[in-house]
Amino acid sequence: MTEHAEPRTKRPYDRRELRSAPSLVLVNTGHGKGKSTAAFGTLLRSRGRDWPTAVVQFIKSGRWRTGEEAMMRQLGVDWFAAGDGFSWESDDLDESQAKAVAAWSFSRGLIEAGEHRMIMLDEISYPLNWGWIDVDEVAAVLRGRPEDVSVFLTGREMPAPIVEVADTVTEMVPVKHAFEQGIRARRGIDY
Repeated sequence: MTEHAEPRTKRPYDRRELRSAPSLVLVNTGHGKGKSTAAFGTLLRSRGRDWPTAVVQFIKSGRWRTGEEAMMRQLGVDWFAAGDGFSWESDDLDESQAKAVAAWSFSRGLIEAGEHRMIMLDEISYPLNWGWIDVDEVAAVLRGRPEDVSVFLTGREMPAPIVEVADTVTEMVPVKHAFEQGIRARRGIDY
């Protein structure tokens, strides 16, 4: 027979010890699937509160027609697909790098302008880890962002300086995934 946990009968924290913050830096990282998908859920909340919201994708290009992009655009999210696809599919990694550098320059401008209350930098960890974008510069921009601009960064192996700046970091851990069983990504589930 399986043992069951008991439900809590007392709050596990003291509400008087909590404080408000005008914005947060959030990170979804790890080798499990769902980093971007979970971040999009937070963006739905942002739009539900009428926050100006933006997404900058560092890997996916405008050729990808994902379900989340279609819905987010309908909801008024500013969407910028700045990459050119997976690195192993690139015909010219120098061009891919140039696109990532331009995407960061654009993202930095979005953050510093302070016009969006939520900005998602989707899959930024990859060009950070490849040395294409300066990690310390990104960390400095996050630290110096306008007071009410939250930034959500996604991607595997998020560099330590970004994790250090972040208020919330979630690591996705793979347990089991259909792809490992030879099942292709499914429209409406995976993209």
